[in-house]
Amino acid sequence: MVRMTSVYQGKKHCTLEHEPSRSVIETDAPKDNQGLGERFSPTDLVGAALVSCILTTMALVAERDGLNIEGAQGSVVKEMNANPRRIKSLPVVITMPAALTPPQRQKLENAAKHCPVHASLHPEVEAPITFVYA
Repeated sequence: MVRMTSVYQGKKHCTLEHEPSRSVIETDAPKDNQGLGERFSPTDLVGAALVSCILTTMALVAERDGLNIEGAQGSVVKEMNANPRRIKSLPVVITMPAALTPPQRQKLENAAKHCPVHASLHPEVEAPITFVYA
């Protein structure tokens, strides 16, 4: 169990603290929802959590199998639904080292598709993952 706390700072800004590490994240409402868009929005954090979780899950499998995927990259684009206001889609692109063999690629791609954040998304949120080997 991990406790995180949040304090509303005014002007739609919140400060979040991860209690075990004391690391802090600040959020803001997006411009299209009455905010200033100066920081990650709460829904941006969902997309960031997804791409980070995918890379972390792949890294766990890679390290277990003695593979080096350092420098792997991910990007995600968040698209909102207007009514009801919620996340519509989070397509992810993962760029991996080209030297990985087909069986290694398959194992890592399978791990990515089963990361905890991906598994926690509502079924109506489209979250396809595209893999690029470069």
